[in-house]
This record gives sequence, structure tokens and C-alpha cells, in this order.
Amino acid sequence: MRHNKSGKRLGRNTPHRAAMLRNMVTSLIEHEKITTTDARAKELRKVVDRMITLGKRGDLHARRQVLSVIRDQKVVAKLFDQIGPRYKDRPGGYTRIVKIGSRLGDNAPQSIIALVEEEMTSPASVAVEA
Repeated sequence: MRHNKSGKRLGRNTPHRAAMLRNMVTSLIEHEKITTTDARAKELRKVVDRMITLGKRGDLHARRQVLSVIRDQKVVAKLFDQIGPRYKDRPGGYTRIVKIGSRLGDNAPQSIIALVEEEMTSPASVAVEA
């Protein structure tokens, strides 16, 4: 039984799963949008949100924590210089998952996971505008 065990295994052992998520986080931050399966996208969202939160902090300890996951210096620089400041006023929810149908080969459900672009608006400001 898997009581109180968080996260999906995704059909991989622990080091393979960690390496796969590390590669996917690097690709998502570098390209700001990737296509993957639904299950992988949902697991990736957890890791990416944590990395962007550390990028918003911007101190040396946060940079070292990010470097333990993302091994590419250029991607880490992009995270701290461009992406972190972009979301400085946003309290979370940095990614969007859009389902795009099934993969042709094995009929696996596919999704696009992308970083959110637009500014966050509060429900009160929407009500005032309407």
C-alpha cells in the first residue's frame, strides 16, 4: 500500500524519474513551453513552481538550490534574470496545462505545459471593470 506517498512513479525507478524531471524542468524554463503526457505534466508542474519560487527569491542560497536541480548555467541565469522578476507579484500558479488529445503511437493523453504569460488580475478588479 502507498499510504502518504506523494507523487506518481511514472513507470520509472527513482534516479531515472529524477533525471527525467530535471531534464523536463530545464527544457520548460529554456523554451517556456513543452509537449508531454498528462501525467508527466502534472508532476512537472510541482517541480517548476518550486524552481520559479526560488528564482523570485533571487539570493545566493536559492541559486544554489536551483543549481542542484537544473545543471545548465544559462538556464539558471534565465530563471533568475527574466522569469523570476516576471512573476514577482504572482503568488503561485506559474504554469498552465492544456490537453491536446492523444498521441498517435500509443494513444497516450498529451498536454502542452507552458509558463503563464498574462498579468494576474484579482476577482475584485474584474468585478469593478464589468
